[in-house]
Amino acid sequence: MHHSIHDETHLSNRNHWLRAAVLGANDGLISTASLLVGVAAAGPSSQTLMLTGMAALTAGALSMAAGEYISVSSQADTEKADLDKERYELTHNAERELLELTKIYETRGLNHELARQVAVSLTEHSALETHARDEIGLTDLSQAKPIHASVASGLSFVAGAILPIIGIVLLPASTLVWSLAILTIMGLILLGIISARLGGAPVIRATTRIVTWGILAMMATALIGRLFGVAV
Repeated sequence: MHHSIHDETHLSNRNHWLRAAVLGANDGLISTASLLVGVAAAGPSSQTLMLTGMAALTAGALSMAAGEYISVSSQADTEKADLDKERYELTHNAERELLELTKIYETRGLNHELARQVAVSLTEHSALETHARDEIGLTDLSQAKPIHASVASGLSFVAGAILPIIGIVLLPASTLVWSLAILTIMGLILLGIISARLGGAPVIRATTRIVTWGILAMMATALIGRLFGVAV
C-alpha cells in the first residue's frame, strides 16, 4: 500500500486496470472494425454485417476477459509461490535473510552499519512485507489482480467494438468501407488521447502509435475482402 504524508494522486495507482482497459478497448475497436471492413469489402448484406459484428463483439469480449483472468491469475500464483518461499526462509534462515536484506540496502547507498540497522528495524516491523518489497519487488500496487484485469478488459473490449457496429446502422451502405475506416480512426484517436491522459503519457506519441497499427490492420483485412470476395 502506498503511504504519503500528504494527499497525492499517483498515476501508477491505475496500472492494475489501465493496461487491461486500454488493451481491451484497442483490441475491440481494431479487431471488430478490421473484420467489418474486410467483410464489407466483399459486398454482403447489412444483416450479415450486423451478425458478424455482434459475433465479433461477443466472442472477443469473452475471450479477452477469460484470457486476461488466466494470464493475471498465473502471475498471482507465481507471486504467492514467491511469498511462500520467502516465508519459509524467514522462519528457517532468519539470520541469512537479514544479511541478504542488509546487502540490498548497501547496494542502494547505505553504509554497512546503517544498512544493518535499517534491515533489523524493518524486519521487526514486518519481515515478510519488507522482503517482498525490497527483495522480490512485490507491493500492493504491483500485486496481480485477476478480477480487476478481467472485468476491465472485457468491458473495454465491448466499449471499443460497439463503435463500428453502430457505424453499420448509421453509415451509408454505398461508402461503408471508407466510412467505417474513418469512424474507426476517429475512435482510435479518441482512445489514444484518453489513454495518454489517464496514464500521463505524451498524447501525440500514444495516439500515433494506436492509429498507425489500427490503419494497418484495416488495410490488411480490406485487401483480403477485395481479393477473395468472401467474409473473413
